[in-house]
Amino acid sequence: QVQLQESGPGLVKPSQTLSLTCTVSGGSITGNYYYYNWIRQPPGKGLEWMGVINYSGYTYSRPSLKSRTSISRDTSKNQFTLQLSSVTPEDTAVYYCTRGDSDYEYDYWGQGTQVTVSS
Repeated sequence: QVQLQESGPGLVKPSQTLSLTCTVSGGSITGNYYYYNWIRQPPGKGLEWMGVINYSGYTYSRPSLKSRTSISRDTSKNQFTLQLSSVTPEDTAVYYCTRGDSDYEYDYWGQGTQVTVSS
């Protein structure tokens, strides 16, 4: 059974860097051609795909967020991380990590973690 679990601070101050980690269990993040994504949902809005890191370590971020986004992984811990710099209150959202394929069809989701940007 594959499980994904997000972790990180629930409160971040404006202009700081938001850092979240997704721990994957039940399967290696380097195997089986899977893609691991970060997706967020601001309050009252729809889901927004932020970026991906795949089984080989290839990363790609949403163009509108690319200058502020860094996605990396620690294969020894079977984790991948999101860093979002220079946050503003508009970055307040529930952040999810997911596993999917190259067509962005997701089969597993984390439970989501609320991140609030506020001073």
